[in-house]
Amino acid sequence: MKVSAYINGNLAIERKPPKKAKAAEQKRTAVRRKSIPVQEKLLYLFTVVVCVLVAGVIIWRYAQIYELNTRMQKIEAQIKALQIENNKLKLEITKYQDPKKLLDQAKQLGLVPSEDLNQVTGDKSGQPNGESVAMKK
Repeated sequence: MKVSAYINGNLAIERKPPKKAKAAEQKRTAVRRKSIPVQEKLLYLFTVVVCVLVAGVIIWRYAQIYELNTRMQKIEAQIKALQIENNKLKLEITKYQDPKKLLDQAKQLGLVPSEDLNQVTGDKSGQPNGESVAMKK
């Protein structure tokens, strides 16, 4: 063995070299962990598959709900548009059914009112048979 001496000021320190022989003699032992049994692996796999399926079903249902909501919104928009159009048409109907406007239009077309407006004859069903005319040309 070789001993080396170092001088630090007036102190002498002896240092011993490391033992290499002991390090070569030591054997490293590999620690093997016990593997998971096949049944437990299958249980874990089954659990993961079930969780994935449940998540997939939930996401699929949310997609269906979203699609139905968008369809409902489109249909509601169409209903609103049709209601607006119906209101406009009702206003036109009331405008065209105004008696003064009808008389004015008839006069523009050259029609004159009949003197016997109160004498409208008809059959038993209440419909006129065409013998009397309210406006004559």
